[in-house]
Amino acid sequence: MIVDSAETVEVCASGTNAEPNSLMEVVLSRDNLLRAYQRVCRNKGAADVDNMLVDALKQHLQHHWPVVRERLLAGSYQPQTARRVSIPKPQGGERLLGIPTVQDRLIQQTPHQVRSSVFEPTFSDSNYGFRTGRSAHQAVLTMQTHANEGHRWVVDIDLAQFFDRVNHDILMVCTRNTDTSY
Repeated sequence: MIVDSAETVEVCASGTNAEPNSLMEVVLSRDNLLRAYQRVCRNKGAADVDNMLVDALKQHLQHHWPVVRERLLAGSYQPQTARRVSIPKPQGGERLLGIPTVQDRLIQQTPHQVRSSVFEPTFSDSNYGFRTGRSAHQAVLTMQTHANEGHRWVVDIDLAQFFDRVNHDILMVCTRNTDTSY
C-alpha cells in the first residue's frame, strides 16, 4: 500500500482525542505491514539479542502479533534492548551500532514507510542522503554535471556524532510538540 500523502497528512492533522489511533491504524494496516515485512526480509541483517533470524519472523508474528499490535495501539509497546556491536571505520576508530530485534525492525519500518510517503515528495532533488533510490554515486555524478555547467560550489554536510551531542531533553520535547514554531 502506498499511502496517499494528502490522506496521511489529513489523518495526522486530525488526530484528536476522539480518534487517537487513526494514524497508528494507517501505520499498522495489513498492506503497510506486508511491505515492511518484505523489506525486513529483503534486508536480512544480523541476529539480535534474542538470536531470532529473519527466517523465523513469520512464525513469530503468527503467534505474537495480536498482542504486539494491541500494545502498539495502546502506546504501551516497549522495544527490546538492541545488541551493541562495534565496526571499524575506514579512517580509523570505530562506529557503534545497535542491532534491533527482527520484530522491532519490522515495527520501525512501518511508520518509516508512512512518513516517507508524506515527506519524500517535498525533499529537494539535490538531497541524496538516506533516501530510497538515491546514492552517493548519484550525488557525485550530479556534482560533475554541475561542475561541467560552470557551477563552482558544493555543500556537503556530515553531522558527525549528532545524536551523541544533541540535547536529548530538548529533542524529545520538540518531537512531542505538534506546534512546529520551535
